[in-house]
Amino acid sequence: MNIFSLSRISKFILYFLITVYPFNILSAQGFEGYYQNPNIHNNTIVFVAEGDLWTVPLSGGLAQRITTHPEEENFPSISPDGKTIAFSASYEGPLEVYTMPVEGGIPTRWTYERDASVTNSWTPDGKVIYNTRAYSKVPDNQIITIDLLTKNKTKIPLAQASEAAYDASGKTVYFVRPAYHRNVTKRYKGGTARQIWKFTEGSNEAIKLTKDHLGESHHPMWFSGRIYFITDRDGIMNIWSMNESGEDLKQHTNHKEYDVRSASISNGNIVYQVAADLWHYNTISNESKKINIKLVSDLDQLRENWDDNPSQYITSVHSDPKGEKIVITARGRVFVAPVKSGRFVSFTDKKKVRYRDAVFSHDGEKIYALSDESGEFEFISMPSNGKGSQENITSNGDLLRYGGVTSSDGKWIAYDDLESNMYVLNIATGVSKKISTNQEGIGDFRWSPDSKWLAFVQTAFNTMSQIKIYNVDIGASFDLTTDRANSFNPRWSPDGKFIYFLSDRNFKSLVGGPWGTRQPEPYFDVSEKIYHVALKKGTRSPFRENDELEGDNNEEDTSTKKRNKKNKSKANEDSLVVKIDRAGIEKRIIEVPVKPGNYNGLEVSEKALYVMSSETGVNAKRHLSFVKIDNKDIELKTLVSEVNSFELSGNREKILLRKGRSYHMIDAGTSKLSDLSKNKIDLSGWKFPITPREDWKQIFTDAWRMERDYFYDKNMHGVDWEAMHTKYFPLVDRVTTRNELSDLIGRFVGELSALHTSVRGGDLREDNKNISVASLGAVFSRDEKNKGFKIDYIYKVDPDYPNEKSPLDDPYLDVRVGDIITKVNGKDALSAIDMGELIRNESGKQVRITLLRGNSFRDIIVKPIASEYNLRYRDWEYSNRLDVEEKSENQIGYIHLRAMGSNDINQFYREFYPVFNKAGLIVDVRYNFGGNIDSFILEKLLRKAWMYWKGRSGEPYWNMPYAFRGHIVVLVNENTYSDGEAFADGFKKLKLGTTIGTRTWGGEIWLNSGNRLSDNGLARAPMIGVYGDNGKWLIEGHGFEPDIEVDNLPHATFKGQDAQLDAAIKYLQKLIKEDPREVPDPPAYPDKSFKNNKKKEN
Repeated sequence: MNIFSLSRISKFILYFLITVYPFNILSAQGFEGYYQNPNIHNNTIVFVAEGDLWTVPLSGGLAQRITTHPEEENFPSISPDGKTIAFSASYEGPLEVYTMPVEGGIPTRWTYERDASVTNSWTPDGKVIYNTRAYSKVPDNQIITIDLLTKNKTKIPLAQASEAAYDASGKTVYFVRPAYHRNVTKRYKGGTARQIWKFTEGSNEAIKLTKDHLGESHHPMWFSGRIYFITDRDGIMNIWSMNESGEDLKQHTNHKEYDVRSASISNGNIVYQVAADLWHYNTISNESKKINIKLVSDLDQLRENWDDNPSQYITSVHSDPKGEKIVITARGRVFVAPVKSGRFVSFTDKKKVRYRDAVFSHDGEKIYALSDESGEFEFISMPSNGKGSQENITSNGDLLRYGGVTSSDGKWIAYDDLESNMYVLNIATGVSKKISTNQEGIGDFRWSPDSKWLAFVQTAFNTMSQIKIYNVDIGASFDLTTDRANSFNPRWSPDGKFIYFLSDRNFKSLVGGPWGTRQPEPYFDVSEKIYHVALKKGTRSPFRENDELEGDNNEEDTSTKKRNKKNKSKANEDSLVVKIDRAGIEKRIIEVPVKPGNYNGLEVSEKALYVMSSETGVNAKRHLSFVKIDNKDIELKTLVSEVNSFELSGNREKILLRKGRSYHMIDAGTSKLSDLSKNKIDLSGWKFPITPREDWKQIFTDAWRMERDYFYDKNMHGVDWEAMHTKYFPLVDRVTTRNELSDLIGRFVGELSALHTSVRGGDLREDNKNISVASLGAVFSRDEKNKGFKIDYIYKVDPDYPNEKSPLDDPYLDVRVGDIITKVNGKDALSAIDMGELIRNESGKQVRITLLRGNSFRDIIVKPIASEYNLRYRDWEYSNRLDVEEKSENQIGYIHLRAMGSNDINQFYREFYPVFNKAGLIVDVRYNFGGNIDSFILEKLLRKAWMYWKGRSGEPYWNMPYAFRGHIVVLVNENTYSDGEAFADGFKKLKLGTTIGTRTWGGEIWLNSGNRLSDNGLARAPMIGVYGDNGKWLIEGHGFEPDIEVDNLPHATFKGQDAQLDAAIKYLQKLIKEDPREVPDPPAYPDKSFKNNKKKEN
């Protein structure tokens, strides 16, 4: 290729960049990216942009990319000699530590630990420092160093530490505890706020340095006898410093708009992130300035790309009236697909627009959807064949609306919104009328065949679901059902004579009483029955058995049936007028005579009722069932097995099924279908293009808007929310990856100063490699002398549950602490950096291991497990239980709850009932990640004994069964989150006992994760505030304060102490001694004798 050709290619590339990318981010000298996590050594800065590592001089200029892997690199740190960069990356799945030459080269992996390993910095003598949870039995970070020459790892003797930096001597480490809580909230002052500590080798304990500020202080950097760090002491994160004793505080930067993020120091120069830029602060001149950095890149993650797996983004699928087409909403786009054959129509031309909840019009000619093109979600219509322009229906949106149901006459759309309001929208005028009477909740809704009536479900103030009927002509509604039971899925019969619905009115508990092991609770199975109500008095139920008077009294009904059977044309339905006799309508409700079941999703055709029916038990399957509408064969039968959901077409002749990830269209018949292969809708060729930056701008605004709509306080904690959009939106032009976008979204979400505000997910670039590191359930160290890995510890669990044991804790294998593993599958053990390297991708597979004990070698076969997280955690729980039992002489029971979810109900039952009769009980909710079962646990602990039984033999027993009569302590710490905090607060307020530990996280605005972005990303919005009887908000932003404060200091805890647990044991022992609460002895048996039967005394 000649010089002229190369010149032409270069000009073409330049033209491409200029025309494709905005002028505001491109220049002849590159463009400005989104810069994160800088690290400096002398005059060299390494930082993260585009998910890769780059280097640039301190003076700025054109940066050089040094990594290109599809997975992201992060947390870079340059070695003391300036030759090597340590960083974290997830090249094979887990986030591990790597090193590479500063000028570039092949990375070397140093950790194989199945848990995130995050680089911090280097020791002065050239060891890599990182933090991980891999060596902690609880989910908390420890600091580890790696000697790159010997490959040995050393645990810094601190139980809770991260973000570590050493002084010049290498004897004192400055670190952060607790670890970063991963919420984006600003001005946070809860119990998990990071504080800076120091630990000097040989000292008795670590010392807290930042004592005078409840907010956060992090990223400690030692230089010339001072510790520089990031803190929000003035409300904005800035660089401050203090002396080595934590005194003589000084503020060095004074940013007012954006927080200082991460920072690094070298020779008195600090480089730090503000917004999307890197800044330089010189400690000598006391001056800060922006570093002008430009990137040269092909911007791979901003290129248009074709999504070849769009099904993962599907949010709704609906049939057209005839069951010939389906409309799909996926990734904020709308598509019309043929059921059999035909043209695939895509509505993807509009950029920076998200569509939601698309449905067909009554005649299938149009698509109705919600679009945010105007800045709010408005109803719009589009021609379903793609020919023609979009038309706006509404223009007054100020809150998230949900998808609508169109009336059969094409005049109305019924819909609800985020605040549980029910509306009827006139399509022609674009005017919506609110028809609901409260904001407690809206269920599903359906139009009558004549489009004059709307049946909808509204939650009553007592939480029961109630069916209401609204008339569009008179503009009024009435109650079809009471609030005495949950009634839902109202469906009109095609002839307009009946409304069918489901209701949970079958009270049949599988548990008949509280007597039995672990105090069995009522469990109501097959709760739902199918009901129907005649809308006019005297209308005969189609399920009513024949009698001799039927022909005389129902001539009109019979003739109507014949007419409908003869002519199923649309004319009859068009002329249909639904009339309702309101008087006494609730008394006309009768059951459809089929057995009760676990039903939902009722639909009605001329021939049958269709309903989803669920089995009972773990992993219960769901089936599409039907019952014919007649009085001869009244039995619920299965139409299709194992179905996720279904929808009846508008003409009631077809059924759209979702089974797994596939969609099928079948006839709405009454014969079981076993083979759906011919009914599957082919979506295999479905693809569409994505222009990332345009998508990201919509996602940014969508996240901002949903935060506005979902947040529990309409006043947004006093924050000018419009101003936040204006402030942060321009930075989207600096964003080059989806992770950077999440980081930016987190910046404005954090302005609300609320917890439960993590931002994550979305369409991330990945290489799809996930080579798991298996585990042998033990701790190892390199033993160069014996040429293998020495077994330092084998994790232990409760022997009552052998299925949870470590693979090496097998009596048959006879593996012991001190044994040396010299070979794995014939490979020399020390040929690997880490034991985990030798058992990658070996989970559940047979592995041959050579063991050395003394002078004897032998081989064993073992199956490694996929993860040791649960094993380590169980070891801690079991060890605590044994410790409590030993120190209390078996008087005190111990329970630990990791979270407040369904698995933790199982854990509570497993651990509580064996100790319900102890004199004391410790309920440990340290490291509890939250959930929603606090009331369940509290209810069990609230049970009281008020009477006792005593038979001729055995010990007395009491009622209420399994009521705990002893003293209780609850343990909390800074890593007690959310519902764990609510449980502790409820325990204290209900006066059930005493709480011990440290102040908790402080997240008590509850939420769900329903506010998904178009690419399945999430910016969580706390939705439900929590307050107490005193009229004050509870816990949020501060945390729960225990009755007795006891901290588990990091060095002592590393050495095996648990001051909090010991305090609980001693406190309970004191209470038990003062108030033993022994079971009262039975009284003397009564003397019921009489003169003629009295026992004679000897």
